[in-house]
Amino acid sequence: MQLSTHDLACQRGDRRLFSGLEVCVRAGQLLLVQGGNGRGKTSFLRLLSGLGEPEAGEVRWNGVSIASAGEDYQQAMAYLAHANGVKDDLTPVENVQVQAGLRGQRVSCAEIEPVLVRMGLAACLDLPARVLSFGQRRRVALASLLLSGAALWILDEPLTGLDVRGVAEVEGLLREHVQGGGMVVMTTHQSLQLQGVEIVPLQIGPVMLGQMSLPTDVAERG
Repeated sequence: MQLSTHDLACQRGDRRLFSGLEVCVRAGQLLLVQGGNGRGKTSFLRLLSGLGEPEAGEVRWNGVSIASAGEDYQQAMAYLAHANGVKDDLTPVENVQVQAGLRGQRVSCAEIEPVLVRMGLAACLDLPARVLSFGQRRRVALASLLLSGAALWILDEPLTGLDVRGVAEVEGLLREHVQGGGMVVMTTHQSLQLQGVEIVPLQIGPVMLGQMSLPTDVAERG
């Protein structure tokens, strides 16, 4: 499996966020996207997820443009944005079922509840999401991610709203997914403890204009 960008450029209004962006992430790797606020990290993730159109260049999945890959790519990819996508009137279980349905999947309560318990939501299974904290709602969204079966996770600040224990749990999920042959592309302002995970660093911002990104054989242990 391979996700790659080719001469990718992104424009916001009359401001070019980046151009000439070439990067590749493969199975068993985590692409860590960094850069200051307003530099284009979220815009980049939206391009990868197919929710935005690049000004130039393209995103490819296994060598095929994601526009051409269509449903095959959408089934292989799961995107977690800043907004959790959690409906106030539904319970955590119902929210996960709705998200699965949007992906064309059917999951039972028996499959969902152990994952929600693992995410620390055992006491919240029957509560409407409106009474949950932001961190708890984030955990619901992460449970949907786990049940998606997607090989590629695209995560925009997944640690937002989580306490120290929650951050450690997500680090464990990332480690488990990547070491199991999955792929992750993510942004975060927090430091990560991901020993044993091959990290491909990517800096987004003006420094990249007209330049290629870091090569795919650059890895960090940390």
